[in-house]
Amino acid sequence: MKAALCTAYGGPEVLKIAQVPKPQPKSHEVLIAVKATAVNSGDVRVRGLVAEGIMKVFMRLAIGITKPRNPILGTVFAGEIEAIGAKVTKFKVGDQVFGMTGFKFGTHAEYLCISENGNLFAMPSNTSYEEAASLIFGGQTAIFFLEFLKKLPLTKPRVLILGATGSVGVAAVQVARYYGAEVTAVCSSDGLSLVKRLGLEYVITYDADGLQALGGKFDFILDAVGKYSKNTIKPYLAARGVFKTVGGFEYASESVDQLKLIKKLAEEQQLTPVIDKVFSLEAIADAHQYVDSGRKKGNVVVVMGY
Repeated sequence: MKAALCTAYGGPEVLKIAQVPKPQPKSHEVLIAVKATAVNSGDVRVRGLVAEGIMKVFMRLAIGITKPRNPILGTVFAGEIEAIGAKVTKFKVGDQVFGMTGFKFGTHAEYLCISENGNLFAMPSNTSYEEAASLIFGGQTAIFFLEFLKKLPLTKPRVLILGATGSVGVAAVQVARYYGAEVTAVCSSDGLSLVKRLGLEYVITYDADGLQALGGKFDFILDAVGKYSKNTIKPYLAARGVFKTVGGFEYASESVDQLKLIKKLAEEQQLTPVIDKVFSLEAIADAHQYVDSGRKKGNVVVVMGY
C-alpha cells in the first residue's frame, strides 16, 4: 500500500511517499481502507518536533528519539471496513466509519488496522469521507476542553474562543453554542467572514479591534491556538472563570463518546464541516507546508484518490 513516511524530524521535505506492506487485521481488529484523513497542528508539531524546553525531551521519549517510531503519521481517518478479524462483533465489512488513533498514528496511509474497541464509530450519515475526517480533530479537542461548561452553575455562560478559525476554533464555537453558551470569538480580519458564517454575532478581530474591545468578563475562555497566557487574558476572566489552552500540559484525551457526539451534532447540523483545502496523499508535504504557514482556516484534508 501507499503511505507517507516521516523519515526524520524537520520540515515538510522529510515526508516521503513509499510502498509499505498492507496490514492484516488481528482477531479483534478491523482493516480500514482509508478514504480521507487530515493534516492538523498536532501532525506538524510531531513532524517538526515542535516543543519548548524539557517538553522536547519528553516528546522524543514518547514518539521516537531521532525520528518518529511509527513513521506513518496522522491521527484521524474516515473510510470503509474492508476486512475484519475472526472475533470482531461490532462492525462488518462495508461499514463506513471514522475515528482516531492518538499516539499510535498511522492514518496517512491507504490502509490501517484498529481494534474494534478502539476510538472507532459509524461516521455521520450526512457527510462525505472528507467532511467526516475534517470534523474529528477539532471536534474531539473542543468537546474535551468544553466539557467543563456542563459543570458551570449557569444557564447561559459567557464563553470566549481565542483563535476561532482553526480546526479547534471552528469546532469550539459550535460546540459551545450546543452547550447553551453565549459565544464571543476572536480571530483575524481575514477570518471574519468564516466566523460570521458559523452564526456568531459577537466577533472581535485581534488585528483591527484588539482584545481591549472585549466587553465584560467571561465565565470560560478557551485558547484554541495555544498562543495566549493566563496573564494576558486575566483581565477578561470572571472571578470564578476558567481558562483552558491547547498549548498547555493538559492533553485532550480521546474517546468513542466524543465520536458519538460529533456524529450526533453533524447529523443535526449543529457541527458544520469547515474544509480549507484538499490535497492528495502524494502532495502531503504541500499540505504540511500550508498548515505550517499559519494561513489555514478550518481543516486541511488529505484524500486517497478513491
